[in-house]
Order: sequence, then C-alpha cells, then structure tokens
Amino acid sequence: MRAVGFSRFGGPEVLEVFEVTVPEPEADEVLVKIVAAPVNPVDIGARAGAFAALLPQREHYVPGVEFAGYIEEVGKHTSRREIGQPVIGLLPWLETFEGSYAEYVRVPADLVAAAPSGVDLTAAATLPLNGITADLAVSQAGAAPGRTVLITGAAGGVGGYAVQLATARGARVIAVAGPGDDELIRSLGASEFLTRGDDLTQRLGAGRVDAVIDAALIGAALLPVVREGGAFVALLPPVAPPPQRGITVTTVQQAPDGARLAELVDLVEAGTLSLRVAETYPLEKAADAHARFERGGLRGRLVLIP
Repeated sequence: MRAVGFSRFGGPEVLEVFEVTVPEPEADEVLVKIVAAPVNPVDIGARAGAFAALLPQREHYVPGVEFAGYIEEVGKHTSRREIGQPVIGLLPWLETFEGSYAEYVRVPADLVAAAPSGVDLTAAATLPLNGITADLAVSQAGAAPGRTVLITGAAGGVGGYAVQLATARGARVIAVAGPGDDELIRSLGASEFLTRGDDLTQRLGAGRVDAVIDAALIGAALLPVVREGGAFVALLPPVAPPPQRGITVTTVQQAPDGARLAELVDLVEAGTLSLRVAETYPLEKAADAHARFERGGLRGRLVLIP
C-alpha cells in the first residue's frame, strides 16, 4: 500500500510517498481502508522532531492520528464490527507509530465508532481528535446552566467544538477569536464575541467568568478574569498557569476513546456539532498540506485523501 511518512526530521519537504505492506489486524483489531486523514498539530510536531526522544529506531515513520474509512477486515475476537462498515477513529500513535497517512491502518476495534450517518466521510474524519479534546475540556470546565465559560481560539478546531458543546450543556459562552470571525462564532452558539488582543483581560474585567477553556494557549494572563474558586482548562501543560485564588487548573489529557467518540457522533447526527473542512489534498501532496497548515489562518480542517 501507499503511505506518506518521513525518515528524518525537518520541514514539510521531508515527507515522501513509499510502499509498505498492508498490516494484518490482531484478534481484537480491525483493518480500515482509509478514505480521509486530517492534518493535525501532532503530525506537524512528529515530522519536525518534537517527539524524537519517544520514537524507536525505524526506517520511517507514518504520521496521522485520526481517520475515516471502511472496515476491510475484522480480527477473530471482534464481534461488534462488520466488514464494509463506515467508521471513524483516533489512533494511539505514540504506542504503535502506525499513522493514518496511508491507504490502510489497523486499530483496536474498541477505539473506532460508527461514522455519523448522512455525513460525508471526509468531514466525519475531522471529529475524533478535536471532538474528544473539546468534550473533555468542556467537562473539566463544568459547563452547565448558570455558568459562564470563556473559550479562546473559538474559531479553531478544538475551540469551535468547545463552543458548541458548552452551549449545548446550557452554559453562557463568551468566545474569543479573530476580528473576522464574529458571524462564525455566533453561528456556533456563543452568547458574546470578543476579538483577541493584548487588552483582552481589561475588556473582560476581573472575575467575569466561572471557567476558561484556553484553546488559544494564552495561559496565565487570563487568570484574573476567572472568579475565585473557578476553573481554568489548558490544552498543553506548558501553558497551564499555577493555581491561585482557589482556581482549579487542569490540563486536558486526551486519549483514544471509542465510547466517547460514539457519543459525539450522536451529537453530529442531532445537529448539535458541525464539521468543517477547509481544503482537501491527495495523499501524495501531504507536504503541501503541512506547508498550508503552518501558514495558519484556517477556519476548518485540512484533510488528506488516499
């Protein structure tokens, strides 16, 4: 099968197409023929060497942590999945180092979920990583009726889902994004929109919100806007501020979770969550997709099509 990967760390130019053997699923796994594989920050980091200390020695590495496709084979101990079933999933990449930038991938059967019905698989592929991350963040923020949640980076992948999920749980959402994102943000359900900027905390005021979901990685500068005893949810440990004034600071520790993903699929089918694709690229143009990702400014996902 064709796959895209890297044998050395560097910029997008290190990505190359090569032929590898189609993997065989273990007893509790399924083999998925991939239809779509989104580009994610973790893929960029892996290619650039961010995880070099964690990677075993091998000839090449295939990035890609999420996918949509059809089940091609099922392991002998797998009973809840059928050949031909459309599925989506999030891969335990740092355990297997087998990514979705390929024509096939094997994955534990309990980590996949049936793809949302009535949704193009290219769009469905964008749900697993950002959807699970956002769902965990919204839970840690305690989004509920009567609570106000500030979400930064609200036009991005995680932030956009967080706005929709927090709103669905009855919270009042104040969303922060770029100056041209007002219409998008309000369509996601936010009650209030603020443009990002250095004076954000002054515009918000002290103790204004019950919780912050910091998808824009702003960090400690946002603590003053959280009320005493509130919550601050960071997406990366380096930008998690030290607790103060009784504020609970947590970092989202996302992991593949087929059951949680199935719940998110239900929300897509109910119209609670919307899926956004910015551009698609053929698999062999993965380097172009990485270069586009690194330029930023996307309002939707980049997806590779094998």
